[in-house]
Amino acid sequence: MAAIISCHYCSTLPSSKLFTPKIPTNHFRFPFSQNNFLSRRFGPRCSAQNPHQKEVRSFSLKESAISIALAVGLITGVPTLDWSANAYAASPVFPDLSVLISGPPIKDPEALLRYALPIDNKAIREVQKPLEDITDSLKVAGVKALDSVERNLKQASRALKQGKTLIISGLAESKKDRGVELLDKLEAGMDELQQIVEDRNRDAVAPKQKELLQYVGSVEEDMVDGFPYEVPEEYRNMPLLKGRATVEMKVKVKDNPNLDECVFRIVLDGYNAPVTSGNFIDLVERHFYDGMEIQRADGFVVQTGDPEGPAEGFIDPSTEKTRTIPLEIMAEGEKAPFYGATLEELGLYKAQTRLPFNAFGTMAMARDEFEDNSASSQIFWLLKESELTPSNANILDGRYAVFGYVTENEDYLADVKVGDVIESIQVVAGLDNLVNPSYKIAG
Repeated sequence: MAAIISCHYCSTLPSSKLFTPKIPTNHFRFPFSQNNFLSRRFGPRCSAQNPHQKEVRSFSLKESAISIALAVGLITGVPTLDWSANAYAASPVFPDLSVLISGPPIKDPEALLRYALPIDNKAIREVQKPLEDITDSLKVAGVKALDSVERNLKQASRALKQGKTLIISGLAESKKDRGVELLDKLEAGMDELQQIVEDRNRDAVAPKQKELLQYVGSVEEDMVDGFPYEVPEEYRNMPLLKGRATVEMKVKVKDNPNLDECVFRIVLDGYNAPVTSGNFIDLVERHFYDGMEIQRADGFVVQTGDPEGPAEGFIDPSTEKTRTIPLEIMAEGEKAPFYGATLEELGLYKAQTRLPFNAFGTMAMARDEFEDNSASSQIFWLLKESELTPSNANILDGRYAVFGYVTENEDYLADVKVGDVIESIQVVAGLDNLVNPSYKIAG
């Protein structure tokens, strides 16, 4: 099985097919022994390097020291070195920790999806931000939170009134009527939330907030006019998701007396990962994952997608070969994804990914150790409590292709165990955004 943790996180788990992957090392290499805390806590066993794997250069003593500092910082959340401006200049090949751990990060999967839309309309974002901030306001105990909620609401209402013309002008022409209707519902909903606040009904705030943000997200989606860029020619004939799609994954949970069956709702983002999302949707429509067991669940990730037999990915019946897809990473400020290389390999050490590993249940592709373009069918969901992945300071962003988020029942991923069965995955919305569906060609 392809894995997702560097060789420096090798574990002492027993040898088995599940835990003998080729493990990628394209992220920061920590000069620790295999018996250290990271090794014991988090990764599968390492496999031997083969002659076709990429050569990885050795770190200098200085780089090793910085790597140690990064490792400690990742675990504790606090950087251990006070690097001066001269130090950064002397060692430009390492990312700025202030970038990695800047925050506060967005952890809500639906908020991440809203901000990841390919739009540039400041007016709607100024409505969205204070509505999102209601979540933090509600962290205050008791009804005192309502005063902060009211301030958020007034800010959002003012932004909507002042920016409504600009918001409407940003709607795609074919979607303008629907967008205007949604804005009217948003205004009415804000009035209803104001009444909730005046009634001091704290419990009713969060459901109404969610409703308002759904209106905002729908308006933002109506600002997207077609697919915003061309996929590189070498990948253009692959299954591509040119937009978004939603799937429901039904998992049979065997050993939890309180949870027999769970349905996870997952939104796939083809705007930022069209090849990765398209490949997955194509496999879903082939029923590739139906009946497959969960193959890894270690408190760090939940992983599946390794078919029975010697193959570690999907064998395309039309070619009788494993179908692989390129590593696909969209960075903030870019108009199209990067393909075939990690952000680190591209020298983009300070770049932030459009789809970050911030949310519990972030969904991404597993791949082989030294080959960026080796992903096929194996997928994983990150469980955010891991000490190795504090938001904005993890070693996964820019190295693995995120292509969606679990938006409903994500907390139950922590209850999923090895051997639990995926009964089915079904596309419930957005299938019409899939182009070049190979499952139809195969019949």
